[in-house]
Amino acid sequence: MTIRGLVTIGGFMKPLFEIKNLHVRVEGKEILKGLDLAVYAGKVHALMGRNGSGKTTLAYTLMGHPKYEVTGGEVLFKGENILPLKPHERARRRLFLAFQYPVAIPGVSIGNFLRASMKAVRGADVPIKEFREKLKEKMKFLQMPDSIMGRYVHDGFSGGEKKRLEILQMALLEPEVSVLDETDSGLDIDALTIVADGVNRLRASDRSMLVITHYQRLLNYVKPDFVHVLMEGKIVESGGPELAVELEKKGYEWLQPGTGVR
Repeated sequence: MTIRGLVTIGGFMKPLFEIKNLHVRVEGKEILKGLDLAVYAGKVHALMGRNGSGKTTLAYTLMGHPKYEVTGGEVLFKGENILPLKPHERARRRLFLAFQYPVAIPGVSIGNFLRASMKAVRGADVPIKEFREKLKEKMKFLQMPDSIMGRYVHDGFSGGEKKRLEILQMALLEPEVSVLDETDSGLDIDALTIVADGVNRLRASDRSMLVITHYQRLLNYVKPDFVHVLMEGKIVESGGPELAVELEKKGYEWLQPGTGVR
């Protein structure tokens, strides 16, 4: 993988997660048009783009949402094409999606939901003592009160509470590949700082993150190793963190395919 301004790394390590020539339609309209992307273990990859460029389509496709019809390409995780797998099978392989707009589940308590999620991903029971110890540890750095466990999932939550609960799930499930779909949307600066700190604490050499965002703001707190720009269903530019700064200053027009402006 050759990235503008960076050393070629493809010859030194294999991608943990690799998207090859991915084509996806939604309600008969082609959104992703041959997308290629390699994600490496221990690295944070930021995916940036305008509204309608295909960012959320990619996120939902990776997790197997039935609305998104794959018409070509592969998505390889540790060499296995995961596209034939159902969403829960992908989750068991340690893939995770933090939603841009988390859905409320009235009647389901957060404590029960989180323990059931851990059990489903592990394929085995989670001892209550282990669950409580791990939960207490993760809630502490996300500054979440114990009282939240008795509330229903995302029901009546503020934007900041919803995003913190998404990161709490991520912390408990310990995914190898995490896709964060515009986690910064709707957050004030205090909530953004807390959420970003939670994300940073989960960085590890055997995990990777794909952080989807419109703006460079989140990337001031979650420093990416690589930045990729998605336009019209394809990656049109890749680089280091400086690319996000450049986009903040210049917008996306200079990368528009066919304009001749670079």
